[in-house]
Amino acid sequence: MNATVKDVMTTEVVVVRRGATFKEMAAALRRFRVSALPVVDADGKVIGVVSGADMLVKEVPLGVIDGLVHHKEVHKAAGLTAGDLMTHPAVTVRPGDSVEHAARLMYNLRIKRLPVVDAGGGLVGVISRTDLLAVYDRPDSEIRDEVEGLIRHEFLPSQIAVSVEDGVVTVAGSPETTALGHHIVGKVRHVQGVVAVRDQLSYPDVYPIVAGPVL
Repeated sequence: MNATVKDVMTTEVVVVRRGATFKEMAAALRRFRVSALPVVDADGKVIGVVSGADMLVKEVPLGVIDGLVHHKEVHKAAGLTAGDLMTHPAVTVRPGDSVEHAARLMYNLRIKRLPVVDAGGGLVGVISRTDLLAVYDRPDSEIRDEVEGLIRHEFLPSQIAVSVEDGVVTVAGSPETTALGHHIVGKVRHVQGVVAVRDQLSYPDVYPIVAGPVL
């Protein structure tokens, strides 16, 4: 299984135009219980994103803003519309991007939602942190089948047994070499839906004892 953004994204997206007022956006965030709103132009192309954090700038006293953050945040505090408050250009992903890529962007940039756009920049969906966690709904039996297939096709003739419970994969057996065992465990960790890997492999001695001549 190689899940992509299109497999887990939400296609019903609440959007606003550049001229949307502060009150309209606040109402939309509350009503639809989302953390951010993509801002689109007349052609449906994403031109920015307004998050709850962008809007909360108004709740911070202006003197505190002047002393702690950049000039653009002071400008946002005086903003009245989506065009004033939005972060632009928006960080986006494509439908065919991997869920790992989307997760990495969210983690590194500390954002909760990403607009999903087509080749022309048009909005086709949105993906959230919760959507990314959908890969962990994968049945244990399906994970086990993929892991066993991976080992069988890439690491034959290793004698490895696989079991899966609640997304936790246990691998046991005797790989031909220590390097091969570590490689198997590393590969299994990257199978989608795997929560963790329990390494119960019996590794060969790294430094085998060699009998010397009897003196």
